[in-house]
Amino acid sequence: MTTEEKIFNSARIIFQKKGFAGARMQEIADEAGINKAMLHYCFKNKQLLFEAVFMNAFGQLAPQINDIFSSNDSVFDKIRKFTHSYISFVIQNPYLPQFVIQEMNNNPAFVMSFLKNENRPNPTLLVSQIEKEIADGIIKPINPKQLLMNIISLTVFPFAAQMMVKGMLQISDAAFNQMMEERKTSIAEQIINSIKR
Repeated sequence: MTTEEKIFNSARIIFQKKGFAGARMQEIADEAGINKAMLHYCFKNKQLLFEAVFMNAFGQLAPQINDIFSSNDSVFDKIRKFTHSYISFVIQNPYLPQFVIQEMNNNPAFVMSFLKNENRPNPTLLVSQIEKEIADGIIKPINPKQLLMNIISLTVFPFAAQMMVKGMLQISDAAFNQMMEERKTSIAEQIINSIKR
């Protein structure tokens, strides 16, 4: 394992435990088994490290999503695969949704940079397929972009508002994670049942 991989793995662990605000560079260095000077040599500050960790994780998710969007599967199967892939990914990287929301407010240029990245999830083919399946009578008439927004909202929101969801429902971390596992299929089936003819 390279030093950078050790840093990324350690940073993910610390960010997951402490969140961005609570994480300290010394803790990340200790977790990686390197000294703080080496960590600062690789990444000048916590913000740059978090952005690098985020882009590394995003670089793993985006190809999975694009493979789903561009596959020959039906729209219904793509919805099932998307919710399963996205929720599985965020369960492994639970700090990312809060980070994106924080960065949208504090560092919008960074958020826009990854949304403009050529490897970002690109739903163009899926939008065309939704339009075709509507024309073929498979799906009820619906604005494809509204459908995509519904799918994304239902998968992203519980993670982005995790503390509120846990507090409102009075559930533990373990119960929350169990609910998220259930949502891998329940979201997809709920959406599919609402749009199929």
